[in-house]
Amino acid sequence: MVEALLFVGLIVAVFVGFNIGGSSTGVAFGPAVGSDVLGKLAAAALMTGFALLGGWTLGREVVAKMGGEIVPQSEFTLPVSVAVLFFVGLALLVSNTFGVPASTSMTAVGAIAGLGLAHGSLDAGVMLEIISWWIVAPVIAFWICAVIGRYVYPYLDAWLKLDQSPGALVTLDRDGGIPRPRLGPNTTYREFGSTVLVVVVACYMAFSAGASNVANAVAPLVGNGALDMNTGILVAGGAIGLGAFTIARRTLDTVGNDLTQLPILAALIVETVSASLISFLSAIGIPASLAVSATMCIVGLGWGRATRTVTLGEALSGGEAPQVSVNALTVEREDEVPKMGEEAPDELSAQDLFDPGTTGRVIFFWMLTPSLSAIASYALFSAGII
Repeated sequence: MVEALLFVGLIVAVFVGFNIGGSSTGVAFGPAVGSDVLGKLAAAALMTGFALLGGWTLGREVVAKMGGEIVPQSEFTLPVSVAVLFFVGLALLVSNTFGVPASTSMTAVGAIAGLGLAHGSLDAGVMLEIISWWIVAPVIAFWICAVIGRYVYPYLDAWLKLDQSPGALVTLDRDGGIPRPRLGPNTTYREFGSTVLVVVVACYMAFSAGASNVANAVAPLVGNGALDMNTGILVAGGAIGLGAFTIARRTLDTVGNDLTQLPILAALIVETVSASLISFLSAIGIPASLAVSATMCIVGLGWGRATRTVTLGEALSGGEAPQVSVNALTVEREDEVPKMGEEAPDELSAQDLFDPGTTGRVIFFWMLTPSLSAIASYALFSAGII
């Protein structure tokens, strides 16, 4: 009976990891795919490898936090662990079905919190710490990118000139016995270097996603001793990879194409800031949302760029608020960047930065998925069925 229940627990853990892969791949590689730097298959392969690496290193702290600090380890009997993981997977499946990158960490913590509330064993101090970071982290992400967008981005864009030329980035020279890679006919060394940088930063983001999210799939099973830490991380990493190669295609489209059209430099900034923030939180054991942080980076960066059209004094005195546009993320190629308060040649349109309907759908599911998992978990464990 115990072996059969453990098998069911592993199946449910894989189901959760599968949905995590579908959600997190879009967040990690959506900007790179949306800017045509990577294809979806390559994004899935890189996501698998680097998510496993993140889970194997920083992810251990998050597994420990979720597997024995929010509620005592003694709460995670095998039936309870299976039920908690099931609620997480079900909520994430609903979100992924609609092509929205859900907050897997919030969903998993919601299910565990529902268990703790039902049994009166929830550690209020730990939950307060986690929720505080959930509030603070998106604000930090927004303001870091807003400052970069307002004061730094135009100079970086004018200096780096991260353009994409038509045609293949790299071709194979088949003259001679061994094919040799060469730059495409229109590819410059600057463009090649910037493309490599985009891929490297996307992999860093996948690393941070793994560090934060492997716990969501296996923390209850590791907490009750059914799996040791290493085995649990391997199971979660493999399941995340399965989701990356299958259902992640819809979330890649949502983040990379529907939510916003990102230039290469913007993708780099969004990925670097959000990945660094989540990696830091994972290192201190806080399960945080990569999806929320990445989206707030996108909005903050665009808002910061748009506010260059007014001076700080005008903004504080209640002057006309600037409209936000993805064109605010694309600087004209001139020797001089427009001074603060000067109009850029590109007209700013709010609809170009992010689609309001898509953004509203994303926020709705961020709130819905942890609520579903917490309510269902509380109802089940309050009834005393398990």
